[in-house]
Amino acid sequence: MNPKSLEKRKIKFLLLEGVHQSAIETLKRSGYENIEALKTSLEGDDLAVKIADAHFVGIRSRTQLDGSVFAAAKKLQAVGCFCIGTNQVDLDAALIRGIPIFNAPFSNTRSVAELVIGQSILLLRGIPEKNALLHRGVWQKAAKGSFETRGKKLGIVG
Repeated sequence: MNPKSLEKRKIKFLLLEGVHQSAIETLKRSGYENIEALKTSLEGDDLAVKIADAHFVGIRSRTQLDGSVFAAAKKLQAVGCFCIGTNQVDLDAALIRGIPIFNAPFSNTRSVAELVIGQSILLLRGIPEKNALLHRGVWQKAAKGSFETRGKKLGIVG
């Protein structure tokens, strides 16, 4: 082991906002045991206290990491954003301290594509309008204004 390296048992991971259990299991299988996982985000003094001795932090989109948080995180080596963006992190403050920030930019691509397809079918069938009528007590049995997807071309951009 490199004399500057820490033993795995001394490396602390702080995972916030209910980061998926598989991340915790992956860390444990890799020999890390000092893992604190919270279901919620933290802010202010609570975040500063928790992050003070963490080497690695995993967040989602609610936890805000700004310059004051990075100043409190004396041992921080990297931040993993378990989401598509990094707008919740002050990237300049991280850069000044040499803390790399990682994210998962394509983690929900399939889900978004499926949602677009599903919503397209709803619109073609006129489901939102029929749903609104049904909630007002009107049963619209006719298929007028409804269309099938067969023969249609759908372009999804983004």
